[in-house]
Amino acid sequence: MDARHIQFSMDKSNIDLVQLQELFNLTAFWAKNRSLEDLETVITNSNPVVSVWDNQKMIGFARATSDGVYRASIWDVIIHPNYQGCGLGRKLVETVITHPHLSKVERVYLMTSYQQNFYKRIGFEENKTTTMVLFNSVENETLLSSDLIQEIISV
Repeated sequence: MDARHIQFSMDKSNIDLVQLQELFNLTAFWAKNRSLEDLETVITNSNPVVSVWDNQKMIGFARATSDGVYRASIWDVIIHPNYQGCGLGRKLVETVITHPHLSKVERVYLMTSYQQNFYKRIGFEENKTTTMVLFNSVENETLLSSDLIQEIISV
């Protein structure tokens, strides 16, 4: 595939939420049915946000969150299936990690279910020590709130 006409953009205002939603639904089992409102919030709170375009068609997306010094996480790396296998995914991830907000960060994390080998080729290593997760729920909010109240009362 001749990819010379493919454009990468770091301008959040370029993101077409409907196209992004369609791309997630087509490409990412873990991100199906995300609402437009949630996608807008995700984009607002991420830096950098990188989109990939074939003329007016969004064909790729990735984003990151970071403190700018110690830690960063890369999220939602997707390339349309018709464009996979020609180096766009690699360039997308490299564009994210070389962004000034991430380029000097001590550690960059990402989570993947099945693409470990893809990320290893870019330089990522498997990390078995950071596997904890908190699933927020109403019960957790109540528990955390009551624990915090007890802590405040004890002081």
